[in-house]
Amino acid sequence: MQVEASLLSSLKNIATRLRKESIRATTASASGHPTTCMSAADLMAALFFAEMRFDPKNPKHPEADRFIMSKGHAAPLLYAMWAEAGLIPRQQLTDLRLFTSNLEGHPTPRLSFVDVATGSLGQGLPAGIGCALNARRIGSPYRTYVLMGDGETAEGSVWEAAASGHFHKLDNLCAIVDVNALGQSRATELGHDMDTHRVRWAAFGWHAIVIDGHDMEEILNAYKSARDTKGKPTAILARTLKGKGVSFTEGLPNWHGKAMTKEQMQKAFDELDVQVVTETGAKPKIPSPPAERPEPKPREMAPPDYKIGDLVATREAYGVALAKLGDADPRAVALDADVKNSTFSDKFEAKHPDRFYEFFIAEQVMVGAAMGLAARGAIPFPATFAAFYTRAADFIRMAAIGGNNIKLAGSHAGVSIGEDGPSQMALEDFAMFTAQPNFVALYPSDAVSTERLIAEAAAVQGPVYIRTSRPKTPVIYDNNEKFPIGGLKVVRKSAKDTATVIGAGITLVEAIKAHDELKAKGISVRVIDLYSVQPIDAASLIEAGNETGRLITVEDHYISGGLGDAVARAVAPAGLTVTRLAVLEIPRSGTPEELVDKFGISARHIVNAVTNKK
Repeated sequence: MQVEASLLSSLKNIATRLRKESIRATTASASGHPTTCMSAADLMAALFFAEMRFDPKNPKHPEADRFIMSKGHAAPLLYAMWAEAGLIPRQQLTDLRLFTSNLEGHPTPRLSFVDVATGSLGQGLPAGIGCALNARRIGSPYRTYVLMGDGETAEGSVWEAAASGHFHKLDNLCAIVDVNALGQSRATELGHDMDTHRVRWAAFGWHAIVIDGHDMEEILNAYKSARDTKGKPTAILARTLKGKGVSFTEGLPNWHGKAMTKEQMQKAFDELDVQVVTETGAKPKIPSPPAERPEPKPREMAPPDYKIGDLVATREAYGVALAKLGDADPRAVALDADVKNSTFSDKFEAKHPDRFYEFFIAEQVMVGAAMGLAARGAIPFPATFAAFYTRAADFIRMAAIGGNNIKLAGSHAGVSIGEDGPSQMALEDFAMFTAQPNFVALYPSDAVSTERLIAEAAAVQGPVYIRTSRPKTPVIYDNNEKFPIGGLKVVRKSAKDTATVIGAGITLVEAIKAHDELKAKGISVRVIDLYSVQPIDAASLIEAGNETGRLITVEDHYISGGLGDAVARAVAPAGLTVTRLAVLEIPRSGTPEELVDKFGISARHIVNAVTNKK
């Protein structure tokens, strides 16, 4: 494609300004990564001001092309791009990294033009998968672009995403790899071996293009090739130089994460100013996105339909609830990691196959894609065995930082799963999720509470974790019962209670058994269903502790970071202490009944704790 000389000159000058503003901002901050901004400046000038369709005054436009800065340490370049587009006053760029500014060291969604928080490398492309899938969900032509560094392609999550992009045939997705050949501490794995870069991406089924990342005409032609490619995503592999445009930084090591001094900045500006070319013709105009289209409004989710005493696993009730949610809300989507017939998310797939996304055994890209989907208005419900979310712990952490509206379901929690053994038993999941202060953590105990909590999870804004169990448990609640987030249920109570036993999930069943056994012995205890672990109903727990004198928690979880810790934190200001029954050692295979008893969380152990027996 022949590119007009006037456009090329304008874009080159924009790239020069982006370099200067990145240097200026990092020097003002006395910290940051100017040279990684400089290597990508030509790529971004062409993308933002000649290729992408977006509204500079409305970055969240639902039909606008999406951009994810996966190499988040190049944040000054991102901010400079939006200043060039007119959204940010140019003078604000020097507020970079100030406590009073949202122009943080790495991008977060505090800014209207940031979809997901980045900075922990390897997460941008998985999120880009989700953004691209959302375009398909709403029938939009918008495209998604992800800028990555060559160093971060050492992350396994990148290749999980590469495999997924090929499987889903995401021809609306374009990865741009800034191959500047220098990492933080040394040269990158492949350096400027562009042929190996190309072979790797092509092997994953992508349309792989190698270009000179400082040749504006090659860059524009690559974007056109990506736009014209059908049936597969595109990877533009751009050979660049870190610190491009300044003689004392260009292609040189030991500049990563180092801001220039004021003297160095002035010297750099003197060199960059010489590179400004005379412009002829009109300035480049950002293409506008299509008009917005209203999304269908959600309806109220159908209520539960169970009989008290029915035996239903909460993991199965989760699948039923998710399918109902899909009926009611077109924003609801389900994501799977090849366990849909165990988590029962296949019930959603059967009814809404166009909103069900398979990621196979790749939990990082599944959670990352959920983040991208949520950023674009979907309500994603990824589901897998709760134990396997540990593989995606960093994605969970970044979802919390970004406040992404994801709803993660973890099944097969605790020793109660039985014979599969400890590798499959989530016994640290609440510790992982509740460590994030804005995560809601829910633990239904029967089918009715499961369905109600799925509706609550979908309605609340922000990240949610829902823990479900493998064994069948009896329905104990009426279909009309409600379960507001932050609440609890007192399921057994009398005026003579001498202790309060607090459980959830499988241990609520054990607590009710213990209650009945103790009652037969003339001992009354209160039983609480702590279905909302975070946020927690501290006032009701303190009231129960004061009225009964003792608080006992029982949980199918290790002792650190689970129900016991949550209750102890909640009641400590009132001077109350908690007796904790939890799994205290690495478990083993066995029947659920054997394991629940062996590891100290069965009704027998609850009875002993109440009666102070060993």
